[in-house]
Amino acid sequence: MDAAGADAEHSRADPELRPGWAGEPKWDGFRAGVSVDAGRVVLRSRRGTEMASAFPEVVAGAAQLPDATALDGELVVWDAAGRLAFERLQNRLARHGAGAARAAEERPAHFVAFDLLRLSGTDTTGWPYRRRGAALDSVFAARHLSAPWALCPSTTEADVVREWLTWSSVGMEGVVFKRLVAPYRPSVRGWQKCKVRETSEAIVGAVTGSTADPRTLLLGRYDGQDRLQYVGRTTNLARAAGAAVAGLLAPGQHGHPWTGWSFSAGWGSQEKLVVTLMEPELVVEVGVDVARDASGRWRHPARWHRARPDLSPADIPRLPSAPH
Repeated sequence: MDAAGADAEHSRADPELRPGWAGEPKWDGFRAGVSVDAGRVVLRSRRGTEMASAFPEVVAGAAQLPDATALDGELVVWDAAGRLAFERLQNRLARHGAGAARAAEERPAHFVAFDLLRLSGTDTTGWPYRRRGAALDSVFAARHLSAPWALCPSTTEADVVREWLTWSSVGMEGVVFKRLVAPYRPSVRGWQKCKVRETSEAIVGAVTGSTADPRTLLLGRYDGQDRLQYVGRTTNLARAAGAAVAGLLAPGQHGHPWTGWSFSAGWGSQEKLVVTLMEPELVVEVGVDVARDASGRWRHPARWHRARPDLSPADIPRLPSAPH
């Protein structure tokens, strides 16, 4: 199979579409590559993990593709409200056999194709992006591809890119920019991504490091039952920020709502953090992206902006629903 580890991305803050570039929506899913050769289907993650057994609907759908063809794209799952549901997609990875078949019926995955690496035995990786995109469009049209296949939109119109950047309500993470004349270069930093970020307030419930020198802040929000739920953790604080926030924190008292809880080092990680509980009194403002689970937790670390001692925990919006 052709490598799925395609062009690595690097971030940029500027959301404007530049001359000679195209924009594509950035999907909240798993980057994957799929190929079909004489009926044999290979579905792998960008790191080479075999995923065919977890997504039988994609394997079955490969019968729609021309033989000796390979695509690069994103595996996604939508929830009933039409929002991308990353946690449902992640849960699919542990399902195999009959369990995977049931999951495919209950929460089917789609493969959003954004690049064509091989077409009917012809290596297309040396073609410029514009030509590969036109060929991919032709495959979808000629073969009348349907679910699980979806064609990723691409545009050279700046107004369309700006519209895509407003799609965070359905789980879109931002926009990926690609040069129109660029070939497909595995493991080269040829793409640029612009993530949708927003500021938000949360309550400090614990820290890593010491009370006098906190390294990261563990953040929470109250749910509809007045329970303080964990929503995420900040990136490492700069020394000045840590010193400033340390003076505003008070050690947790008996009956802290997170007593006995354990916290992972990252979303999906098995590593546990050593934390010190703080009284849930201090509100802070952080920068977050739109990637979150169904319970409202931020999947990526939040970026420290400032303390908000002018706000009380009662001022912070509640989680829309209690975590499952």
